[in-house]
Amino acid sequence: MAEIGGIGCGCRGVSGGNFFFHPVGGGFSLKTCFLQQRTRRNRNFFRNLSIAPSFKRGGRLITKWSSVAGNCPIYSMDAGEKSRSFVLVSSRHKKVPVYVMMPIDTFGIDSSGCPIIKRLKALTVSLKALKLAGVHGVAVEVWWGIVERFSPLEFKWSLYDELFRLVSEAGLKLHVALCFHSNMHLFRGKGGGVSLPLWIREIGDVNKDIYYRDKNGFSNNDYLTLGVDQLPLFGGRTAVQCYEDFMLSFSKNFEPYFGNLIEEISIGLGPSGELRYPAHPLGDGRWTFPGIGEFQCHDKYMMEDLMAVASREGKPQWGSRDLPNAGCYNSFPSEVPFFEEGHDSFLSDYGRFFLEWYSGKLICHADAILAKAADVLRRRQEEEKSSVMLVAKIGGIYWWYKTSSHPAELTAGYYNTALRDGYDPLASVLSRHGAALHIPCLDMADSETPEKYLCSPEGLLRQIHDVSKKRTIQVTGRNTSERFDVMGLRQIRENCVQPNGETVRSFTFFRMNEKIFRVENWNNFVPFVRQMSADV
Repeated sequence: MAEIGGIGCGCRGVSGGNFFFHPVGGGFSLKTCFLQQRTRRNRNFFRNLSIAPSFKRGGRLITKWSSVAGNCPIYSMDAGEKSRSFVLVSSRHKKVPVYVMMPIDTFGIDSSGCPIIKRLKALTVSLKALKLAGVHGVAVEVWWGIVERFSPLEFKWSLYDELFRLVSEAGLKLHVALCFHSNMHLFRGKGGGVSLPLWIREIGDVNKDIYYRDKNGFSNNDYLTLGVDQLPLFGGRTAVQCYEDFMLSFSKNFEPYFGNLIEEISIGLGPSGELRYPAHPLGDGRWTFPGIGEFQCHDKYMMEDLMAVASREGKPQWGSRDLPNAGCYNSFPSEVPFFEEGHDSFLSDYGRFFLEWYSGKLICHADAILAKAADVLRRRQEEEKSSVMLVAKIGGIYWWYKTSSHPAELTAGYYNTALRDGYDPLASVLSRHGAALHIPCLDMADSETPEKYLCSPEGLLRQIHDVSKKRTIQVTGRNTSERFDVMGLRQIRENCVQPNGETVRSFTFFRMNEKIFRVENWNNFVPFVRQMSADV
């Protein structure tokens, strides 16, 4: 199972591990939600939206829909509504810049408990080698659990000052990934990894409901549950306020790099930085590919919200009853009544209610955090001519994609079925905030996946490209499995360049380790990078 793309195929082995440089040659209606609390500026920002029934305004169709996602009204806009993007440009006939993600174990903890950069000399040589190969930049994970590690609002940026300086001296650009999750599960039994901030963990030791829980009560401490987004449980701050303070501190410290060294900033929205629920947990034995996964909303805050929403909908029994009989982590769709047709299935009134609420909470989460991030970048870019591209990542849930219910996507929070486009609402939120959509699976072809699991990474990519074009947002991407073979690298290029000449905005290769510098791999990787860097 691939660490590198968050959720990935079980068909290919993936290695993270240490790295050392070896010198070598060579159509359902779109729905989007708005938060209850908006500043006057944000209310003006959404002034073109109506709360009236469907009607035309200035050539645009605007509709209000009944929402079951808490107190977030859900609206639909005509696809012709112009994106609010302030950084996007045409992607026709462009080069595809290649970033390489830094090693998984770039950071470590010394004997005193303080974070350090590991193998600094080897890293410096490796960065120079990537530059010589034609790589555009590197992707660096900026961890909440490193910067605000010990105490609330005490941000220590010295490690990133040093790392960004090394990248700049190597002549490379930066994609910065602001990470509000942990990757400790990837190091289970090995030691290492980056946890959530220690003060967050102390709160979690007392109140485990700040984390996601599955139906058996097992908590996942890699990311805070959506249920605490607006609850002041963290020293008087809500989770969203904690994320906002972190982004503001980052901006204050690294604004001089915006638009020159730092070209892209992705905002962590969930496990592995992706906007999804941890329905397919890696590393703890609960889930293996191609299991459908489990719904992750059994913490008390999510359950309280579900009960409140059900009562407002006039169906209090839907909030107090057991959640859907949706199988377990490793079930197949045919074994689970909820994902088939019939009473209380995903097609029933109750099924639609639950899935609308479950996916709606995820959309509200993205809207809240991206609104904060976009405001930070917009202020910067109003003052300067240089720009930074805001990026949001989603998971690549491609198994069981050819079924009617798309069960693995439903448990992850994407209300995407044969009858409903679940990615359109996400794309609309990104469009509103000027964010690009980052997708995995760019190394994958349907022919390389097990046919019996009804996989279709190509179908998923086509759907994502279609909604991105419809909502006028850029697409960036990455590989899911580690590929150095010629066929795999060719598949990446084919998925990055559309038949009409349009390209993804950039590609991130996951990730740097010792394998990339082996002669047989380097001799394939370098030509690949140079082909991606040539005009399409």
